[in-house]
Amino acid sequence: MFDINGKNAYVTGAAGGIGLAVAKRFRQAGANVVITDVTDASQVAEEIGLIFHRVDVSDEQQVAESLAQAEKQLGKLDIVVNNAGIGEVGHTLEESEQAFIERTTKVNQWGVLYGLKHAPKHMNDGGSIINTASMAAFINMISSGVYSATKAAVVSMTAMSALELGSRNIRVNAVCPGYIATALGSGDEGVDLCEAMTALGRVGTTEDLTGLYHYLASDESSYLTGQALKVDGGWSCGPSSAVLEKILGRSKVS
Repeated sequence: MFDINGKNAYVTGAAGGIGLAVAKRFRQAGANVVITDVTDASQVAEEIGLIFHRVDVSDEQQVAESLAQAEKQLGKLDIVVNNAGIGEVGHTLEESEQAFIERTTKVNQWGVLYGLKHAPKHMNDGGSIINTASMAAFINMISSGVYSATKAAVVSMTAMSALELGSRNIRVNAVCPGYIATALGSGDEGVDLCEAMTALGRVGTTEDLTGLYHYLASDESSYLTGQALKVDGGWSCGPSSAVLEKILGRSKVS
């Protein structure tokens, strides 16, 4: 079940957090894995049997060259995970300086775009592309406008690529995490928000996500494409019991 043994995978933004957890899961399942990051992850890659490329996904040439190198090292790719991203928030649109707008957009949006542009030529037909988006693509929070826009763009590009690559049976899907307990995605504020806003009342972990990436990478998901799958603890379902208790003084509407 969910067999990816011997498949060739490529995961961006995998020096830590979600990307590294996904890469470890793939390797444990028998896949051959190349990971990339702007941060040096050569040591962790060596420890768990991965290949590391130093890549800035906002640079199209670096992305194209890394994918070509991955094909030379492993053969045609079966799985590509466009995961690299930055999560800086705290600026309203009025407060957003140009440097911040450009940095966030180039990494979160253009980085995925370059992966979608260059990966297919290095992939086998019937492969799987998985983009990491965010619940922020669907739920707006004040001071996260630039970040949310980039993640909404990832969802849009996912659907478009699914249409364009369908004739090759390459599936393209997006995983949309809520707050996850990583250096990028949580902290005390995230814990407080998740305890109040999610149906499950807690922050997510990378272990809550890796099974979905594994499923999307496997042939069991062969009829699933163009979808944005929310893994947000139920935040997007509506007001939680904790929120109703805070507003109404009771946990249900009467």
